[in-house]
Amino acid sequence: LNLLGLKSSHSNHKLTLDKLNRALKLHVRNTNNSLKFLQTHKEFQAINFLQRNRNWANALLFIPNSWAKNNYIILETINLIKLKTALVFFSEKYSFGTLEKESIFKGKYFHSFTGLPIQSSIEGLNFLIN
Repeated sequence: LNLLGLKSSHSNHKLTLDKLNRALKLHVRNTNNSLKFLQTHKEFQAINFLQRNRNWANALLFIPNSWAKNNYIILETINLIKLKTALVFFSEKYSFGTLEKESIFKGKYFHSFTGLPIQSSIEGLNFLIN
């Protein structure tokens, strides 16, 4: 996900991870909601973040990318901590290779959103807030 700017430049857009984060922060401004962000490609950091924030968080907005195909450790962690999760998958021109239909993240705590990065992330955030 750190290469979102590079990926978007291939389709003549200038979307960066910072712009996506700012759009999410702006969306929850003037509401009673708080956001914490973690961007990593390191599985152990993601697991630690989930475990340490399990009592703080009411929900999780998660852009799994390639982890959606085979990261059973994160799947099991989310199921164990019973965290309502909105999964965000990007449409073809922004996709990093894993589509919603290929995801192992299915079940009681998961709801998926697919589309343009900002739009689908805000849809997922709205699902979690409401």
